[in-house]
Amino acid sequence: MRKEILASIDPAEVRVAILEDGVLSGIMVERGVPLAGNIYKGRVASVLPGMEAAFVDIGLERNAFLPLADIRSERIGGEELEDAIGRGPIAERLRVGQEILVQVTKEPRGGKGARATTYVALPGHYIVLMPTVTGVGVSRRIEDEHERKRLRSLAERLRPVQARGGERMGLIVRTAAEGIEERDLADDARFLAQLWEGVTERARATRAPALLYQDLGLVGRVVRDLFTGSVDRFVVDSPAELERIRSLLVSFPPELLERVSLHSGPRPLFEAHDVEREIERALHRKVWLRPVSTLGRPTSPARSSGRTSRRPPRWRGRSAFGTSVGSSSSTSSTWNPRSTAAGSSPRSRKR
Repeated sequence: MRKEILASIDPAEVRVAILEDGVLSGIMVERGVPLAGNIYKGRVASVLPGMEAAFVDIGLERNAFLPLADIRSERIGGEELEDAIGRGPIAERLRVGQEILVQVTKEPRGGKGARATTYVALPGHYIVLMPTVTGVGVSRRIEDEHERKRLRSLAERLRPVQARGGERMGLIVRTAAEGIEERDLADDARFLAQLWEGVTERARATRAPALLYQDLGLVGRVVRDLFTGSVDRFVVDSPAELERIRSLLVSFPPELLERVSLHSGPRPLFEAHDVEREIERALHRKVWLRPVSTLGRPTSPARSSGRTSRRPPRWRGRSAFGTSVGSSSSTSSTWNPRSTAAGSSPRSRKR
């Protein structure tokens, strides 16, 4: 199967399409600057024992929501990066005014602030560094038991040590690591450990609220998470973005760099590969599904009364593939149209 990644860069939004044998199999859209993945030094604004949750000021318009399940029972490696965290119920773990390190896990939506956790994760191409926990894990997608044991053994040996606390950090081996050599895993671990050390140094020198680490944008995350040996070609339509991709690939296998290219031609990238046509088809009121049905979108709530209840509960403002189409705030959406037929509509019956 030939797999391609197309990245279309626009001042208003960034779009990435995944093609398999020339057929659109997924699309990701990002508008604005994403917050998920960012690490902040925050200050506890309020503690709500009834909800077993807290709200943390991280310097944004709305405070971040921090549930009890996402609060560690002790501070990172005993270092003076944050105030001491207690044990037990939330009223015994946190207090108003306390400074702690948090990572955003969910973007703000509507009138709600971001969701945060104190369990930090820094993903690389082959591994994910977990500086706030110990232990090693291997991706479930790696099914060969011998390979799982080999990678687990390597990860145990390569676990970085906290610069000042002396404790070893946790690692999760990603699917892309299957079959790689020890030096590649070691390079990834070394890079992430240096990245975390930079975060901790800024945390010591900064008062809350403050941004300590900003995660990659959509294209950077696609390069990091999806651009593996199974991808035959990565095409981008922006020279500046092409240079950023090349800089990210410095520590990747050299053959991947050769697969990245700049789009050339009179037609826009997505039009040249019929991606725009596939998106437009998915936005129609009737969407063809495999193998023998169609999905009809009602034009108004009243007309759908007494009919099928299979439509999404929040249809307004969303396209047929679940991507927010009218929002001007920072959003990141993904669509996987594997159930939507590409090409001409099959012989079908209505539902």
